Amino acid sequence: MTQDFEPTHTPPLPDNEASRVAAAAPAPAPAAPASVNVNADLSRLEHVLAQVTGELMRDRRNERRWRLFGRLAWFLFALAIVWGLASSQRGKASTPNGPHTALVEIRGEIAAGSDASAENIVSALRAAFEEKNAQAVVMRINSPGGSPVQAGIVYDEIRRLKVLHPKKVYAVCEEVCASGAYYMAVAADEIFVDKASIVGSIGVLMDGFGFTGTMEKLGVERRLITAGANKGMLDPYSPLKPEQRAYAQAMIDQIHQQFIGVVKEGRGARLHETPDTFSGLFWNGEDAVKQGLADHFGNLDYVARDVVKAEDVIDYTLQENVAERLAKRFGASIGAGAVHELQAPLLRR
Repeated sequence: MTQDFEPTHTPPLPDNEASRVAAAAPAPAPAAPASVNVNADLSRLEHVLAQVTGELMRDRRNERRWRLFGRLAWFLFALAIVWGLASSQRGKASTPNGPHTALVEIRGEIAAGSDASAENIVSALRAAFEEKNAQAVVMRINSPGGSPVQAGIVYDEIRRLKVLHPKKVYAVCEEVCASGAYYMAVAADEIFVDKASIVGSIGVLMDGFGFTGTMEKLGVERRLITAGANKGMLDPYSPLKPEQRAYAQAMIDQIHQQFIGVVKEGRGARLHETPDTFSGLFWNGEDAVKQGLADHFGNLDYVARDVVKAEDVIDYTLQENVAERLAKRFGASIGAGAVHELQAPLLRR
C-alpha cells in the first residue's frame, strides 16, 4: 500500500537568523576580464614588433646596397685607370716609325696649373725633340699670353733643346699669339701666321682695383697692421703711396726690358723696329710680317708638307686622360698621384 507523504514546511526564520544566513552565504565570483582587451594588446605588440623588424631589415638591405655600390664605384675607378693607361700605351705604339712632324699645341692662358703651363709644354717639347723620327717641331699657338715666368721657362728650354738636338722649331700662330705667347714664339726658327692673326702686344701689365673712395663714402675704415713699411703695398683697400707706385712701375719696366731683349735675340735682323714695336700694341698677321714680327703666311699642314717635308703630323701635346679626369672629379689625390707616377715614363718617353 502506497504511503503518501505530506510536504514538509520549514518554519520561517526570525529576522536576525535570516541576516546571519545571508552573511554566511558565499559572495558571487567576480566576472573574468574580457578576452577582447588581451587580444587587442597582443595585436598592438605584434604590430610594433613587425614595424621594428621591417625597419631593421630595410636598414640591413640599405647597408648592403651601399656597400655594393661602393665596391662597384672603386672597381669602375680602377678599371678607368687601367683603361687610361692602356689607351696611352696604344697611342704610343701607334706612333709611326717613319719621319714625321712633331706637333705641340699651346692653347689658352699661359699659367701654372693650366693646360698651357710650362710643365706641360716643356714635357711635350722634350718628347718631341728626343724622338729620332721627328724631323722638326711645330708649336701651334692660340693664346693671349699669361705668366712671364711660365713663358720664360718655355723659351729657355726651347733654346736648350735646340743645342742638344739639331732640329728646327717652327711657330704657327692661329687666332692670337700675343704677349707671353709671342715671348715663346720668338724662340722658334721661323714664325708662320695667318693674315688675320693677332700678333705682338710686347709689354707688361700689373692690374688691380682701389676701393678707398668707396669705403670713405660707406664709412668703412680699413684696419691693416703690418710689420714692414711696404708689406701692405698694392693693398686694394689702402691708398697707393707715390713711392710704392714708382717701385711697382720700375719693376714692370725691368720685366718689359727682359721681354724686349728676348724678342731682339729671337728675331735678330729680321725685326724692323719702330717706336710702337715694344709699346704693347698688337697687329694683324699681314702687318706683323711687314714689321718682321713674323716670317711667312702658313698653317700647320703647309709647314709640315712644304717646309718640314714630313706630311705626317704626330701630336706630342700632353692630354689628360679619363683616369686623370675621374681622379680630379672624385677628389682622389692619392689616385691622381698614382696615375702621375705610373704615366711618368710614358710622358718622358
